[in-house]
Amino acid sequence: MSTSSEHQTSSLLQQINLPEDLRLLEVEQLDVLAGELRRFLVESVSRTGGHLAAGLGVVELTIALHYVFDTPRDRLIWDVGHQAYPHKILTGRRDRMHSLRQKGGLSGFLKRAESEYDAFGAGHSSTSIGAALGMAVAAKLEGIQREHIAVIGDGALSAGMAFEALNHAGALDMDLLVVLNDNDMSISQPVGAVSNYLARVLSSRFYNKMREGGKNVLGVMPGVRDLVDRWEEHMKGMLIPGTLFEELGFNYIGPIDGHDLPLMVQTLYNMRQMRGPRFLHVVTQKGRGFAPAEGDPCVYHGVGPFDPDTGEQMGAAVPGAKTYTQVFSDWVCECAAVDERLVAITPAMCEGSGLVRFANEFPRRYFDVGIAEQHALTLGAGMACDGLKPVVAIYSTFLQRAYDQLIHDIALQDLDVTLAVDRAGLVGPDGATHAGSFDLSYARCIPNLAILAPADENECRQMLQTAWEYDGPAMVRFPRGAGPGVKPEPGRETLPWGKGEIRRQGRDIALLCFGSLLSVGLEVAEELDATVANMRFIKPLDGTLVRQLAEDHRLLITLEENALMGGAGSAVAECLHGEGLKVDVMHFGLPDEYLEQGTQAEQLEMAGLTAEEICKAIRQRL
Repeated sequence: MSTSSEHQTSSLLQQINLPEDLRLLEVEQLDVLAGELRRFLVESVSRTGGHLAAGLGVVELTIALHYVFDTPRDRLIWDVGHQAYPHKILTGRRDRMHSLRQKGGLSGFLKRAESEYDAFGAGHSSTSIGAALGMAVAAKLEGIQREHIAVIGDGALSAGMAFEALNHAGALDMDLLVVLNDNDMSISQPVGAVSNYLARVLSSRFYNKMREGGKNVLGVMPGVRDLVDRWEEHMKGMLIPGTLFEELGFNYIGPIDGHDLPLMVQTLYNMRQMRGPRFLHVVTQKGRGFAPAEGDPCVYHGVGPFDPDTGEQMGAAVPGAKTYTQVFSDWVCECAAVDERLVAITPAMCEGSGLVRFANEFPRRYFDVGIAEQHALTLGAGMACDGLKPVVAIYSTFLQRAYDQLIHDIALQDLDVTLAVDRAGLVGPDGATHAGSFDLSYARCIPNLAILAPADENECRQMLQTAWEYDGPAMVRFPRGAGPGVKPEPGRETLPWGKGEIRRQGRDIALLCFGSLLSVGLEVAEELDATVANMRFIKPLDGTLVRQLAEDHRLLITLEENALMGGAGSAVAECLHGEGLKVDVMHFGLPDEYLEQGTQAEQLEMAGLTAEEICKAIRQRL
């Protein structure tokens, strides 16, 4: 009996279990396969949710790469992983796509432990070129001949580390092919007959033999070699937008139509014969072949389950309910309306960080710096030096990429920058690569930096205002998705600086809750008749409240959605030790491991952070 996913799989695609099966096809069959793969991808993601538009755009590119190169021996390294679903389908995981992004299922990103075809794990951007270069160096030192192909998008290429790797690769003269998947670059020339002809010619073995042979012959003639070099660069500079990559030491080919499979296959065959650093510029269309995604690739970048016929997404939020991101969006717009000093910065996360409305209402004060987290923070630091009050909207997992800037450029100079840190804690189906598990640990040790964690939606709004009015660097970390349903109150109310509050008075046991786990703490308290403190501030910690709770209770429990090591619980332990207070303490937080994808509720269960598990552990301790 066939599975439901197999029913959706057309005849050619059913034959492809691994890339070696793909290579048995004739080139003329590949377009048919591309259509089947695209339809299967839409059907599959319509049931599980996930990243769609990017994958639809690279169907032909994925087929061509696996058709031409001997994967997994040849190393194929994808950047980020948003576009990797077609790759997964062609590399033995087609019949597991129904488990995508679910507990125990396929990861939504690249994962070395999942398949030998995932040469390098990726969830964050701009790592592919550096990783591929490292593998090329390893192959050379080990005397192994194989190809190394890094596929990077135009957005990911904006990050500094991508250019650092390009610069190094050109200097090392390693065998490396960088494929630029360009689906939005304004510098791209029109893709058509001339560009495709140039790509065929410039990548052919005949052209490259003539090019190098001609240089060798003419190079012995005084003055002629310089003339040939200048003429070649002049002609290619006029016809091809690749002068930068040539200057970095790459042999640049393109731009070519990334949906023309015969052209893609022939060009890749030609480039496989070349040596040294090579750069192939491929132009694709996000959302290709699925009209709703073609019309709005941003909306269909990451989707929940949807109707594969109409594109209508299912499981919409409850009317009136607000996510923490929406709370931030409302606050930043309303605050900007009354204070012109407020500017908003994001590293390519306008939609995800809730800044679409701000960008529309305050375009002159909105700055999307691209995938450049380090620059985002230093840009804010520079703005703060001269009187602006910047708000940097960034995910917890991406703030990690700008750690030195947080320390050296902002905190060391005690600059007035507010960090709105979204997706702090567990992030559900995005899994380990995007988990905001570490920000309290890596930020708490930084002098001058204040850290606040709201327990509900209204407190989130109040904390954002409190942090923004604070004259110095402050970070408000809030979780993904919706909170417990506390409606944010209008206005610009702030909270007492550095002060927590008692939410429930009990006996013997006191729970010190930091941020999102307050609701869990209240459940535990009802079961055990415990006191509950909403601590609000991780730094400065409310030492007076900690001391009061220690003196009045025989067991303190700390709760946080952050790594236990170095987190809020550690701050409480340090406080107790510093005060010379002897009291029994239990810490609950994220374990010293990477929690894989699932729902956020499932991940909390994996971490032992449900009310039931916490009560059980406390009873055992008592």
